[in-house]
Amino acid sequence: MLTLRPAKERGHANYGWLDTNYTFSFGDYHDPKAMGFRALRVINEDHVAPGQGFGTHSHRNMEIITYVLEGAVEHRDSLGSGGVLQPGQIQHMSAGSGIRHSEFNPSPKDPTHLLQIWIVPEKKNLKPEYEQLAFPDKDLRGKFHHVAGPKAPVTIHQDADLFIARLDKNDETRHDIKPGRHAWMQVARGTVRVNDVELKQGDGAAISKENEIRVVAQEPSEVLLFDLA
Repeated sequence: MLTLRPAKERGHANYGWLDTNYTFSFGDYHDPKAMGFRALRVINEDHVAPGQGFGTHSHRNMEIITYVLEGAVEHRDSLGSGGVLQPGQIQHMSAGSGIRHSEFNPSPKDPTHLLQIWIVPEKKNLKPEYEQLAFPDKDLRGKFHHVAGPKAPVTIHQDADLFIARLDKNDETRHDIKPGRHAWMQVARGTVRVNDVELKQGDGAAISKENEIRVVAQEPSEVLLFDLA
């Protein structure tokens, strides 16, 4: 069973420096029918203006993933971590017992396009952690590549796995779903058919009671797949 979350039905806010769409309820946007899926709590698609960003703020008890599609993000946090996140890199923070951080677009002229993802951790008040890892295009090209999870290159403290695929037109890739598990598909760009249902950029879909996910690109596309307990 596939339940579509069309891009046009997402929440939206424009603060001038930030133009954002909310797949699930977030901040002032509340939809009781869209409070998350399994442990997946937030997928925000953000467009950040040049030289702007999120000032220093706090988080607790959340696994936070940032994935840049275009531009860059400069990170600083209370652990002393810092760096510039580029497309093809995954940034993960385990906010745990508490972390303060800032995220800025370091470019004076180019906007940044990113996905911000929150996953509820398996335990509260874990030790805060930060990691940033690059994935070459060849690893993501033409197939689902396991990038984050309990036993993935990027560690998530939850029974949740993230796969990313960059597909050329007519590319096909598949993912098996084990009994009792669920999946969420998010289209970062392009158009794909997922088990014969068309999803376009910004669309998401909850997938349950399926044995396999089959994705066929209708045009050059990039998709994120969450395999969830």
